[in-house]
Amino acid sequence: MPHLPVMLKESLELFKGKSLKTFFDGTLGAGGFARALLTDHPEIDTYYACDRDKSAIAIAKENLKEWSDKVQYIHGNFCDLDRHLDERGVTQVDGFFLTWGCRQCS
Repeated sequence: MPHLPVMLKESLELFKGKSLKTFFDGTLGAGGFARALLTDHPEIDTYYACDRDKSAIAIAKENLKEWSDKVQYIHGNFCDLDRHLDERGVTQVDGFFLTWGCRQCS
């Protein structure tokens, strides 16, 4: 069963009607939000998926394998957002998603 994030509907509402080609998710977790956003926004070309937890990234890779051609995984902290994007030659993104809080991926 895929991870279902809290307040998913409300979070997706933030991007309703927006055209998103490049997106940065700074708190990927198990990929529940990413799965929902990629489903709602098939126009996304590149989804940068960042998390500090290597095990969360491994879980997300499985949950997001349908979009493996669009998702680029970043092991790191979103506080280094500028560096992560600079290293990849990204000069603009159409959307960001960052959350603060505690979670456990299993």
